[in-house]
Amino acid sequence: MRASRLLQILLLLQNRGRLTSAQLASELEVTPRTILRDVDAMTEAGLPIIVFQGNQGGIELGFNYRTRLTGLDREEAEALGVILGTRHGAVVALGMGQAARRAQAKLVESFPDKVRQTVQQAMTQFAVENPVPPDDPRVAAFADAVRGRRIVRINASGPDARVMHPVAMRLAQGGWSVTDAIDAAEISLAECGDINISAHTFD
Repeated sequence: MRASRLLQILLLLQNRGRLTSAQLASELEVTPRTILRDVDAMTEAGLPIIVFQGNQGGIELGFNYRTRLTGLDREEAEALGVILGTRHGAVVALGMGQAARRAQAKLVESFPDKVRQTVQQAMTQFAVENPVPPDDPRVAAFADAVRGRRIVRINASGPDARVMHPVAMRLAQGGWSVTDAIDAAEISLAECGDINISAHTFD
Protein backbone atom coordinates (compact mmCIF):
# COMPACT_ATOMS: atom_id res chain seq x y z
CA MET A 1 0.00 0.00 0.00
CA ARG A 2 2.73 2.44 0.94
CA ALA A 3 4.77 1.64 -2.17
CA SER A 4 1.76 2.53 -4.31
CA ARG A 5 1.33 5.81 -2.42
CA LEU A 6 5.01 6.70 -2.85
CA LEU A 7 4.66 6.16 -6.58
CA GLN A 8 1.56 8.36 -6.64
CA ILE A 9 3.44 11.12 -4.82
CA LEU A 10 6.28 10.84 -7.32
CA LEU A 11 3.94 11.06 -10.30
CA LEU A 12 1.97 13.96 -8.82
CA LEU A 13 5.13 15.97 -8.23
CA GLN A 14 6.42 15.06 -11.68
CA ASN A 15 3.23 16.10 -13.46
CA ARG A 16 2.10 19.08 -11.40
CA GLY A 17 5.26 20.59 -10.02
CA ARG A 18 5.50 21.97 -6.49
CA LEU A 19 2.70 20.88 -4.13
CA THR A 20 2.18 21.39 -0.43
CA SER A 21 1.91 18.48 1.98
CA ALA A 22 -1.74 19.44 2.50
CA GLN A 23 -2.43 19.25 -1.25
CA LEU A 24 -0.74 15.86 -1.51
CA ALA A 25 -2.57 14.64 1.57
CA SER A 26 -5.90 15.69 0.03
CA GLU A 27 -5.11 13.91 -3.25
CA LEU A 28 -4.08 10.68 -1.51
CA GLU A 29 -6.60 10.82 1.35
CA VAL A 30 -4.01 10.64 4.11
CA THR A 31 -2.73 13.14 6.69
CA PRO A 32 -0.03 15.73 5.96
CA ARG A 33 2.10 14.01 8.63
CA THR A 34 1.94 10.79 6.59
CA ILE A 35 3.03 12.70 3.48
CA LEU A 36 6.03 14.15 5.32
CA ARG A 37 7.04 10.67 6.49
CA ASP A 38 6.71 9.43 2.91
CA VAL A 39 8.84 12.30 1.64
CA ASP A 40 11.53 11.42 4.19
CA ALA A 41 11.46 7.82 2.96
CA MET A 42 11.76 8.93 -0.67
CA THR A 43 14.69 11.20 0.19
CA GLU A 44 16.45 8.36 2.00
CA ALA A 45 15.93 6.21 -1.09
CA GLY A 46 17.89 8.74 -3.12
CA LEU A 47 15.10 10.56 -4.92
CA PRO A 48 15.80 14.29 -5.42
CA ILE A 49 12.94 15.62 -3.29
CA ILE A 50 13.24 19.28 -2.29
CA VAL A 51 11.15 20.75 0.55
CA PHE A 52 10.71 24.53 0.64
CA GLN A 53 9.64 26.26 3.85
CA GLY A 54 7.46 29.34 4.30
CA ASN A 55 4.25 30.69 2.79
CA GLN A 56 5.37 29.90 -0.74
CA GLY A 57 6.84 26.58 0.28
CA GLY A 58 6.03 23.10 -0.82
CA ILE A 59 7.51 19.86 -2.07
CA GLU A 60 8.94 19.32 -5.53
CA LEU A 61 11.26 17.14 -7.55
CA GLY A 62 14.71 18.56 -8.21
CA PHE A 63 17.10 18.29 -11.15
CA ASN A 64 14.24 17.93 -13.71
CA TYR A 65 13.82 14.36 -12.47
CA ARG A 66 11.50 12.16 -14.54
CA THR A 67 10.41 8.59 -13.95
CA ARG A 68 8.78 5.99 -16.13
CA LEU A 69 5.50 4.48 -15.00
CA THR A 70 6.80 1.41 -13.20
CA GLY A 71 4.18 0.91 -10.50
CA LEU A 72 1.57 -1.05 -12.47
CA ASP A 73 1.00 -4.62 -11.36
CA ARG A 74 0.16 -7.29 -13.94
CA GLU A 75 -3.62 -6.98 -13.58
CA GLU A 76 -3.44 -3.18 -13.93
CA ALA A 77 -1.19 -3.46 -16.99
CA GLU A 78 -3.52 -6.00 -18.57
CA ALA A 79 -6.60 -3.84 -17.94
CA LEU A 80 -4.79 -0.85 -19.40
CA GLY A 81 -3.92 -2.91 -22.47
CA VAL A 82 -7.61 -3.64 -23.07
CA ILE A 83 -8.44 0.05 -22.68
CA LEU A 84 -5.69 1.15 -25.05
CA GLY A 85 -6.53 -1.57 -27.56
CA THR A 86 -10.22 -0.65 -27.75
CA ARG A 87 -11.09 0.85 -31.13
CA HIS A 88 -13.37 3.81 -30.65
CA GLY A 89 -15.37 4.82 -33.69
CA ALA A 90 -16.31 8.03 -31.89
CA VAL A 91 -12.65 9.11 -31.74
CA VAL A 92 -12.42 8.76 -35.52
CA ALA A 93 -15.71 10.64 -35.97
CA LEU A 94 -14.30 13.52 -33.91
CA GLY A 95 -11.32 13.73 -36.27
CA MET A 96 -8.86 12.38 -33.70
CA GLY A 97 -8.16 8.92 -35.12
CA GLN A 98 -4.55 9.47 -36.21
CA ALA A 99 -3.69 11.49 -33.10
CA ALA A 100 -5.13 8.69 -30.93
CA ARG A 101 -2.95 6.08 -32.65
CA ARG A 102 0.17 8.21 -32.20
CA ALA A 103 -0.65 8.84 -28.53
CA GLN A 104 -1.30 5.14 -27.97
CA ALA A 105 2.07 4.19 -29.47
CA LYS A 106 3.93 6.80 -27.40
CA LEU A 107 2.19 5.78 -24.18
CA VAL A 108 2.86 2.06 -24.67
CA GLU A 109 6.50 2.75 -25.53
CA SER A 110 6.94 4.78 -22.33
CA PHE A 111 6.36 1.72 -20.12
CA PRO A 112 9.21 -0.43 -18.78
CA ASP A 113 9.81 -3.65 -20.71
CA LYS A 114 7.74 -6.07 -18.59
CA VAL A 115 4.78 -3.72 -18.29
CA ARG A 116 4.93 -2.90 -21.99
CA GLN A 117 4.93 -6.60 -22.90
CA THR A 118 1.87 -7.25 -20.71
CA VAL A 119 0.04 -4.24 -22.18
CA GLN A 120 0.83 -5.29 -25.75
CA GLN A 121 -0.19 -8.90 -25.08
CA ALA A 122 -3.56 -7.78 -23.66
CA MET A 123 -4.10 -5.52 -26.68
CA THR A 124 -3.66 -8.57 -28.90
CA GLN A 125 -5.63 -11.05 -26.81
CA PHE A 126 -8.73 -8.96 -26.09
CA ALA A 127 -10.04 -7.02 -29.07
CA VAL A 128 -12.88 -4.60 -28.32
CA GLU A 129 -14.50 -2.48 -30.99
CA ASN A 130 -17.04 0.10 -29.93
CA PRO A 131 -19.84 0.61 -32.45
CA VAL A 132 -18.96 3.14 -35.10
CA PRO A 133 -21.55 5.94 -35.14
CA PRO A 134 -23.04 6.88 -38.52
CA ASP A 135 -20.70 9.00 -40.61
CA ASP A 136 -21.76 12.61 -40.11
CA PRO A 137 -19.42 15.47 -41.04
CA ARG A 138 -21.17 17.69 -38.50
CA VAL A 139 -19.53 15.72 -35.67
CA ALA A 140 -15.99 16.79 -36.60
CA ALA A 141 -17.24 20.32 -37.33
CA PHE A 142 -18.85 20.58 -33.90
CA ALA A 143 -15.69 19.15 -32.30
CA ASP A 144 -13.63 21.95 -33.88
CA ALA A 145 -16.19 24.47 -32.63
CA VAL A 146 -15.99 23.07 -29.08
CA ARG A 147 -12.19 23.23 -29.10
CA GLY A 148 -12.12 26.75 -30.50
CA ARG A 149 -15.16 28.02 -28.55
CA ARG A 150 -16.73 29.13 -31.81
CA ILE A 151 -20.29 30.33 -32.17
CA VAL A 152 -22.50 27.94 -34.14
CA ARG A 153 -25.80 28.56 -35.88
CA ILE A 154 -27.97 25.44 -36.05
CA ASN A 155 -30.83 24.85 -38.49
CA ALA A 156 -28.99 27.64 -40.24
CA SER A 157 -31.20 27.85 -43.34
CA GLY A 158 -34.54 27.20 -41.63
CA PRO A 159 -37.10 29.39 -39.86
CA ASP A 160 -36.16 27.97 -36.45
CA ALA A 161 -32.47 28.86 -36.72
CA ARG A 162 -30.75 29.60 -33.43
CA VAL A 163 -27.30 30.50 -32.16
CA MET A 164 -25.50 28.27 -29.69
CA HIS A 165 -22.21 28.19 -27.82
CA PRO A 166 -21.04 24.55 -27.90
CA VAL A 167 -18.88 23.59 -24.93
CA ALA A 168 -19.12 19.77 -24.85
CA MET A 169 -20.25 16.74 -26.83
CA ARG A 170 -21.58 13.38 -25.70
CA LEU A 171 -22.17 10.12 -27.51
CA ALA A 172 -24.87 7.95 -25.96
CA GLN A 173 -27.17 5.23 -27.20
CA GLY A 174 -29.38 7.79 -28.91
CA GLY A 175 -26.48 9.35 -30.82
CA TRP A 176 -24.44 12.53 -30.47
CA SER A 177 -25.59 15.54 -28.48
CA VAL A 178 -24.03 18.97 -27.97
CA THR A 179 -24.12 21.07 -24.79
CA ASP A 180 -25.03 24.72 -25.33
CA ALA A 181 -23.44 27.08 -22.80
CA ILE A 182 -26.13 29.71 -23.35
CA ASP A 183 -28.80 27.79 -21.48
CA ALA A 184 -26.92 24.64 -20.41
CA ALA A 185 -29.19 22.62 -22.73
CA GLU A 186 -28.07 19.39 -24.33
CA ILE A 187 -29.20 19.35 -27.95
CA SER A 188 -29.36 16.20 -30.05
CA LEU A 189 -27.35 16.39 -33.24
CA ALA A 190 -30.44 15.07 -35.04
CA GLU A 191 -32.19 18.33 -34.09
CA CYS A 192 -29.41 20.61 -35.34
CA GLY A 193 -30.16 20.37 -39.05
CA ASP A 194 -27.63 22.20 -41.20
CA ILE A 195 -25.05 24.14 -39.22
CA ASN A 196 -22.86 27.16 -39.75
CA ILE A 197 -19.61 27.49 -37.79
CA SER A 198 -18.78 31.13 -37.24
CA ALA A 199 -15.29 32.57 -37.16
CA HIS A 200 -16.37 34.48 -34.04
CA THR A 201 -15.74 33.02 -30.60
CA PHE A 202 -17.58 33.21 -27.29
CA ASP A 203 -16.21 33.75 -23.79
